[in-house]
Amino acid sequence: MGNMDLQMALFIYVIIIMSAIFHEYAHAWMALYLGDPTAKHQGRLTLNPLAHIDTFGTIILPLFLMLTGGFFIGYAKPVPFNPYNLRDQKYGSAKVAAAGPASNLIIALIFSIVIRYVDLAPFWTFSVALIIYINIILALFNLIPVPPLDGSKLLRIFTPLNFSPGRSILGILIALMVAFIFLPIVAGFVFELFTGIPPGLIL
Repeated sequence: MGNMDLQMALFIYVIIIMSAIFHEYAHAWMALYLGDPTAKHQGRLTLNPLAHIDTFGTIILPLFLMLTGGFFIGYAKPVPFNPYNLRDQKYGSAKVAAAGPASNLIIALIFSIVIRYVDLAPFWTFSVALIIYINIILALFNLIPVPPLDGSKLLRIFTPLNFSPGRSILGILIALMVAFIFLPIVAGFVFELFTGIPPGLIL
């Protein structure tokens, strides 16, 4: 991998990690807003990356895959919350789950305004476009309704389905398959909807 490829890989890695941290912070903030201080008491209501980093899932695995295979798989530490503390017992868990993907879409929308209305140099246009696209991907990926992703928690609220707790290897494999096949298509559509520009013209 050349210096430019290495720099790009590390730049993408930083965007993904910072976006994932906002994602986890949003879960913690929504839980506290709805009455559960569990995440706050465990030091997770913060944008400090150290509070959310999982050594293997956030550092070792994604860097190894990006530097050797050119693709990214990783995760941050999930934010704990106690659903019995939430004021909204019916939809509170769904709101906490939805807060993470919503935060990524908000980031994408904010930077879409920048790319639409600010005259940027080509390098900065490309960089902002990457931030938008990566946050759209993160939001859509986490909305896939298979455990342990946020989409499975939303599905559990609105359907009688009951998933076993913890991470599901089968669920992760299904999510990855869906992501590789469909996510680029949907993400490209959302990117153009937000920015008014087809992603192929920038990325």
